[in-house]
Amino acid sequence: MKIFLDTANLESIKKFNDMGLLDGITTNPSLLSKEGGNPKNAMEEITKIIKGDVSLEVVSTEYSGMIEEGKRLREYGDNVVVKVPMTPDGLKACKSLSSEGIPVNVTLIFSSNQALLAAKSGAKYVSPFIGRLDDIGQNGMHLIKEIKEIFSNYNFGTQILVASIRHPLHVIDAAKIGADVVTLPPAVLEKMLHHPLTTIGLENFLKDWEKLKSGNPDIKI
Repeated sequence: MKIFLDTANLESIKKFNDMGLLDGITTNPSLLSKEGGNPKNAMEEITKIIKGDVSLEVVSTEYSGMIEEGKRLREYGDNVVVKVPMTPDGLKACKSLSSEGIPVNVTLIFSSNQALLAAKSGAKYVSPFIGRLDDIGQNGMHLIKEIKEIFSNYNFGTQILVASIRHPLHVIDAAKIGADVVTLPPAVLEKMLHHPLTTIGLENFLKDWEKLKSGNPDIKI
């Protein structure tokens, strides 16, 4: 399963990319706004740092505007995936951009019907927002199971990109189902790195090593 980081924060992107953990990035206007500064500079830098797919989102809600913005966003790099909303105009734009060889991520997916239609329109990725479904009392992970089953039945090439991840258990559940990608906020990926027993174990190893060194001051690993 591929791991994308859902952020426009360059420090976090560099940190986790240096660990070899990142297969891509997803961004949106809200994330770019959160970081401040010039969003064009941020998008340019992200596409240079990351070798995998980088989703950059249009802000237009009209077909013609999505096409214009999508082509402009693609100029940031060959790894740019244009993110469009799950609307009639978004699907029309998805079809047009995909037919021109520009990969598309259809976002704000909240039902299997929407995922199916996005796949039919040629999307490279569909982004179901599971955390937001959980927030309103629905089972977001059940949606991932449904989409996975439907896509498997018809051999769609569209990848399931699980979004709105709230905690590490969402990642495990998505991996068990066989989702293609999860996109994580930096805070969730940070939590995945740590376990209290790892910390305790490392502390014990280092204490024992110091004891060993006290009797053998010249010893080295």
